[in-house]
Amino acid sequence: MHGKFDDLGRFADPSVLILTSLSDGPKHDYAIMTDVAAFSGVGMEPGTLYGALSRLEKRGWIRPLDTDERRRPYQITAAGQSVLAEQLKTMRVTASGRLTGGTTAARDTWDGQPALAPDGRTVVDGSAFGRTAVGL
Repeated sequence: MHGKFDDLGRFADPSVLILTSLSDGPKHDYAIMTDVAAFSGVGMEPGTLYGALSRLEKRGWIRPLDTDERRRPYQITAAGQSVLAEQLKTMRVTASGRLTGGTTAARDTWDGQPALAPDGRTVVDGSAFGRTAVGL
């Protein structure tokens, strides 16, 4: 992250940013870094990326795909989608509760509406990252 808040430390967890990037399809390392920078404004160094990729893979939240080129693409797993949905929901609840002084009932809805997709699955708004994830 390179900007006016650099001296305050990290605001965005690299794992959440990577999972968010992979939520719209497989990407290789450089494409993940470029996408994260584009949707979040966070510049991720290679060491940070590879460390987070390794941790995410060990937890089963992403998996590498076969490649016949130099770069290896990664794909988010169903478990990773679930974790991402929960993390984004927690961020949303925290932000809306603290910024609006919301109650528990207010945090269970967004704009007064239940946070459900037409098929009944929970929809998690990741607008802070320009994405929306649907919980499985």
